[in-house]
Amino acid sequence: MTSRTPCIGGNWKMNTRLEEALSLARSIGEGVASIEASVDVVLFPPLPWITGVAEVLSGSSVSLGGQDVSPHGEGPFTGQISAGMLLDAGCTHVLVGHSERRHGLDETNTLLNDKVLAALEAGLQVMLCIGETLEEREAGKTGQIISTQVEECLSGVDQGSISRMTIAYEPVWAIGTGRTAEPTDAQDVHAQVRTQLADLYDASIAQEMRILYGGSMKPDNAGELLQQTDIDGGLIGGASLHSDKFLSIINASTTQGSAQ
Repeated sequence: MTSRTPCIGGNWKMNTRLEEALSLARSIGEGVASIEASVDVVLFPPLPWITGVAEVLSGSSVSLGGQDVSPHGEGPFTGQISAGMLLDAGCTHVLVGHSERRHGLDETNTLLNDKVLAALEAGLQVMLCIGETLEEREAGKTGQIISTQVEECLSGVDQGSISRMTIAYEPVWAIGTGRTAEPTDAQDVHAQVRTQLADLYDASIAQEMRILYGGSMKPDNAGELLQQTDIDGGLIGGASLHSDKFLSIINASTTQGSAQ
């Protein structure tokens, strides 16, 4: 039985208007308050709504995160948001390397590593996203791609900081497509990442690290995915925009976590 506390993240991406965001956050916060089992929940709303959502979530157990962060602390970087700004806005977490930034905006592992280091240095907790494209998967390169992303994005992250990181495996071909990795296939990748973490750091760190699945997890497939040994939660996209669906996945994580 794993001692890792399940973690469920809700990435709202570029969705919701202000009142919708506040209502959704309120509903999720109230729903999580009724869950007795231990689970960490983090919401990643659009940037303009962060302070409002932070106020709604004040006093709840739900954490708040930014969807991206600049590698720079300050300066002439129009449109970018520093780690310090996220902290001041009420965030404790940040996403780095979501596939829509890797493959939509061509963000490299080097840039993502800079973002990871900047966020950790400022005191944020980082959820690092990794994952292969359909072409890479069909070419049999999944293991190689994942290994390279982990190694290069964690470069320079020392043992004192790695405890503030979570990894989310997001097969690119399964995000927003309705397709989902088979639970055993997802487990294989998660196990590979855990083995690599043991090589990069040590066995204890590898066992403590939470590795989430982030490819079209929904209430009807969450249970089967979350019962896998090395899947410690999920980074949820579309389903996180509906409080009932999101709370259902959160409940599934606590049920499976206690059963492992």
